Amino acid sequence: MSNMNADPVYHITFVRHGESTGNAQNRFQGQSDYPLSETGRAQASALAERWKAEGMTFDRAISSPLSRARQTADILAAALGNFPVEDDPLWMERDNGKRSGLTWEEVQALYPDPDFYNPYESVGETGEGDWALYLRAGQALHKILQRPPARYLVATHGAILNMALYAILGIPPQPNYQGPRFRLENTSVCAFRYHPNVHRWRVDVIGDTGHLKE
Repeated sequence: MSNMNADPVYHITFVRHGESTGNAQNRFQGQSDYPLSETGRAQASALAERWKAEGMTFDRAISSPLSRARQTADILAAALGNFPVEDDPLWMERDNGKRSGLTWEEVQALYPDPDFYNPYESVGETGEGDWALYLRAGQALHKILQRPPARYLVATHGAILNMALYAILGIPPQPNYQGPRFRLENTSVCAFRYHPNVHRWRVDVIGDTGHLKE
């Protein structure tokens, strides 16, 4: 029987970006670009200090090119040893279509959720539905697994990260939001290991926010 402890291992740690100015304004950000707020910078710094105290290291960071994710990655890299950070647009947030940039109240007035949600349909008329987002998340994961086994940090966003968790856990998108929704606060951490010799994921943590004060 294969010993997973002796196999090459991918260590992949995901972090949702810190609070952005769009988060603070309760906006559907999507792929609109909002920088970190002061609170978001403090959240990223708190995570960096926690990881530094724990001796956490990474070989490379992969970030959504949107400012709120890239700034989070840069804060972590600067504190932990300036490992290289590269952008990958596959890790951008869901395209929210015509909802992008609107407040929650505006979305409910202009583009409310239908009585029955079909995960194949676009959101905000022109954006990505759940299946489109799920497929993109799978592509993003596959791209990492084409690299050599190493310790990777991925700085990304809530909706795309939810779909990446679906892909890892083997959960397809469900109609009418029947599938699980993972609560991923700003700078929450999800960590996994992938063992290529046995094609198996191992879950270390989902949604960890131990660095944030209540």
